[in-house]
Amino acid sequence: MNALRRYLLPGFVFQSVVIAGGYGTGRELAEFFLSRGPLGGLLAMALATAVWSAVCIVSYEFARVFRAFEYRSFFQRLLGPWWVAFEVLYVALMMIVLAVIAAAAGSIAERAFGLPYLAGVVGILVLVGFLVFGGNRVIERAFTAWSAVLYLVYIVFFVLCVRSFGPAIEASLAGGGIRGNWILGGLQYAGYNLGALPAVLITIRHHRSRRDTFIAGLLTGPIAMVPALLFLVAIAGEYPQILTESIPVNHMLEMLGSRGFQVAFQVVLFGTLAETGAGLLHAVNERIARSRRARDRELPVAIRVGAALAMLGLGAVMARFGLIPLVARGYGYITYGYLAVFVLPVLTWGVVLVNRNREGAGGEPRVR
Repeated sequence: MNALRRYLLPGFVFQSVVIAGGYGTGRELAEFFLSRGPLGGLLAMALATAVWSAVCIVSYEFARVFRAFEYRSFFQRLLGPWWVAFEVLYVALMMIVLAVIAAAAGSIAERAFGLPYLAGVVGILVLVGFLVFGGNRVIERAFTAWSAVLYLVYIVFFVLCVRSFGPAIEASLAGGGIRGNWILGGLQYAGYNLGALPAVLITIRHHRSRRDTFIAGLLTGPIAMVPALLFLVAIAGEYPQILTESIPVNHMLEMLGSRGFQVAFQVVLFGTLAETGAGLLHAVNERIARSRRARDRELPVAIRVGAALAMLGLGAVMARFGLIPLVARGYGYITYGYLAVFVLPVLTWGVVLVNRNREGAGGEPRVR
């Protein structure tokens, strides 16, 4: 259990938070990877995985050394007075992802279960509220268990697609093809998804050494990306037509024709949407709670849940813009901000600070 917490839990939490805004519906894979061609998509995915692991290795060690287990403390140490730039980006990304979650949940309710769009949105609100109410322990356990379920379902999805569309997938991949700039696609995808990292910081409290953070960070990239790789290969046979589908996973499930598996997949996807929303919102709650504790005040559970549901409700309003523009424009614009205020600083100045404070020499960050 200790090894699971130290080495695998950060990757499971990262994957759980990334999935809804990263590849749950398949729209993001089409936008950032498959639009570069089948071969270009695989190269971009490999690059994004490497970036994730590199940033996570340094970030986990930074959090361990400075005991910075929520994003305010983390970025005060890293950026000094400019830490608020990250918070602005984080809140902006969170609202876009929450809008994607609400839109996807409504679509699942309509297309998979024949329910009103609003039923999906309300269902997500309730499930996210439950997870946020449970706090760190419930979130860690739920994310770990659901990650195992998610892997199983994605493997079954991959096998069914290969069995049904194997020749088309093989022809698409064998044909190779690189369209546009796959390096840019990989960096953009890696950049905006690193906004999920604040939700992972709380798990680093289980780490005791640099070896722990190195192994956990190295594994985080592959743990989070393997389901996306299975998904990308599974839909490659429908390239390039799949690029115009707003929710590619629904298109593929309908083509498979198995109503039972379609329902099972959508139930699992619904759960992952709730995980992502809860993870993002929990990171904000932890940041607020830390500030209140510095003033000897606790954050009431009612405020935690109420704030989370209010933000998710606002995301539901934003969802009216539609999935394709939210993914193409919202994520695209915000990526460069993350690369500037997080990725580059942590891989340069962050490394310097960690080396100056070996083995936890850094004290508790001052929170104003």
